[in-house]
Amino acid sequence: MMPFLSAYSSGFPGGDPPVIPLPQEVSLGEGGFAVVAGHLIEAPPELRNEAEHLAAILAPALGAEPVRREGVDAGEGEGVIRLEIDEGLLEEFGGEGYELRVDAEEGVWVRGAAAAGVFYGIQTLRQLLPPEIAAAEPPGDVEWVLPVVEIRDRPRFSWRAFMLDESRYFKGGDEVRRLLDQMAALKMNVFHWHLTDDQGWRIEILKYPRLTEVGAWRSDSQIGGWNSEQYSGEPHGGFYAQDEIREIVAYAAARHIVIVPEIGMPGHASAAVAAYPWLGTKEEEIEVPGRFGKHEPTFNPASKRVYEAIGHIFDEVAELFPGPVIHLGGDEVKFNHWRESEEVAALMEREGLETMADVQIYFTNRVAAMIEERGRRAMGWNEILGGDLHGFLQDGQTASAATLAPGTVVHFWKGGTNEARRAIDGGYSVVNSNHSDTYLDYGYGRISLERAYSFDPMFQGLSPSEQERILGLGTQMWGEWIPTVERMEYQVYPRIAAYAEVGWTEPGRKNFASFRERLAAKAARWEILGIGYARDQATAYQRGDFFNFVEIDEWTPEQVGAEWGEVEFSTGGRLSGAGIWEVAFVYTHGAHALEIESLALLEDGREVARDERRAFSGNRMNDVVFRLALETHNPDVEYLLRARIRGSEGTDSHGELRMQGPL
Repeated sequence: MMPFLSAYSSGFPGGDPPVIPLPQEVSLGEGGFAVVAGHLIEAPPELRNEAEHLAAILAPALGAEPVRREGVDAGEGEGVIRLEIDEGLLEEFGGEGYELRVDAEEGVWVRGAAAAGVFYGIQTLRQLLPPEIAAAEPPGDVEWVLPVVEIRDRPRFSWRAFMLDESRYFKGGDEVRRLLDQMAALKMNVFHWHLTDDQGWRIEILKYPRLTEVGAWRSDSQIGGWNSEQYSGEPHGGFYAQDEIREIVAYAAARHIVIVPEIGMPGHASAAVAAYPWLGTKEEEIEVPGRFGKHEPTFNPASKRVYEAIGHIFDEVAELFPGPVIHLGGDEVKFNHWRESEEVAALMEREGLETMADVQIYFTNRVAAMIEERGRRAMGWNEILGGDLHGFLQDGQTASAATLAPGTVVHFWKGGTNEARRAIDGGYSVVNSNHSDTYLDYGYGRISLERAYSFDPMFQGLSPSEQERILGLGTQMWGEWIPTVERMEYQVYPRIAAYAEVGWTEPGRKNFASFRERLAAKAARWEILGIGYARDQATAYQRGDFFNFVEIDEWTPEQVGAEWGEVEFSTGGRLSGAGIWEVAFVYTHGAHALEIESLALLEDGREVARDERRAFSGNRMNDVVFRLALETHNPDVEYLLRARIRGSEGTDSHGELRMQGPL
């Protein structure tokens, strides 16, 4: 057995093994071990699933499935791949870490403290083989040789999630299983399944059949972007029967992936209300909407009958999904129906609730208690904390009389450092899915491959005990403008590989240049599998990339000169705290584009932040997002923006300044 080097030593082309995520510790030896048909896979009975998985990986390429043998002494035989459980590794590696050793004479060992670790060691092993290992038929002229190597590896975060939104466009079980396969190969362990929203209810609930009979189908779908009046003219629908859900859950579990179902409430409830109007606050007859965006219907927080129905729904959800967490949504609630409701007013008086945010927390806590009664932990988007992320609360009346129940997992997606700190200071566990860093529906101009790779889920300035509250990250494939599998794959791949490495590899080991080199082998596998990844990774922005930015001002031909000049713009009263604020110059129309050279933030006329870059905003938009770092915020001063701009070969240019933050 060759000596193990605790520090990384190079020797692979480019310095790192062709593995994503990059392992924590690697030592390369001399020579290799040839994998051939007829080799044994030795594994104890508790690793039968992992042995079968490895045999299935190797069989197509080798032309024959390796022989599997249980209960054999790991020291016997040559030409053997041995899978082992070693509980003594638990303290150092946890349940997901592993050791992989390849010896030129004696074969291969994969050891972990638990089956999950062994499974992840297998994923590393498969990536050390040529990309053709992904082929369905044995390719010719390929040498199946593993390098002599020792790897010691464990994940940085315990929560490494990918989310698929199927409420907007139903993709079906085959595509879900394909995604699960790719998640497993990248050592991602949580599949967040967004199953209900305004535009579709995708999970069969036997007690309430109309949820899918009515709620799973819509007559039309908006196309062309958020403000478009165009529609496809075609119906859309589909749902998962419970038997298929059970099969998919088992498929995921065999790959050590937990499925977290999201059943959204109290907002994003139109499909449910269309099926059963009495679930809604206004009890109105509506259709499942084909228009995307935020809709008014909400579950009635004051109705005993509604809570009983929610309990029945979660009875069935908990039976289908044995994982420890159920996601209850909680985002983007529009409160108008609650404000107009006498029932809600009576509830507020009876329970001492002062704001609409208090009502949402009251509702969330009741539902979270139901989820806990069914042996699960509740999770929701960070609006469940009671902040005003969208301006839906009148006069900024955030929660004042209610507090989110302890034990609820806060899924952070929006609101800046202060909002994240609110969750951490409250003692809540947090999954970081900051939208400006992790949303896969954003184009590659908005979130480039490099930006995805550079994301760090760990908020800055946390103590060691506070850092333990950050469970990890999620990356989200929202589906409003992603109707086809082909478009979805373009948005997901290759960025999902970057997020996999973010979740697994320690920051000091990460290197984007190395990642790009290693990505070539992964892309070759995607080619073989027919996965339509984004080969160009276009960096030009699209208008849809800025739907979560707030319009603060506009530019017109009167402000645009043929030569460089400085123009001041309003912040629209939106600059509300310290942190990094992003300002985008989004062209809307006109014969000419706008060029931008710099943007400064002024505090009562004094420059306090600046970003300089050459940006172009026209039908093609390049580098149009400026980042302004405001160290301290003074609510008593006026903030303005000063941009250095000119027209591009003319001055007929119109557009919007859009802002988001603080980050």
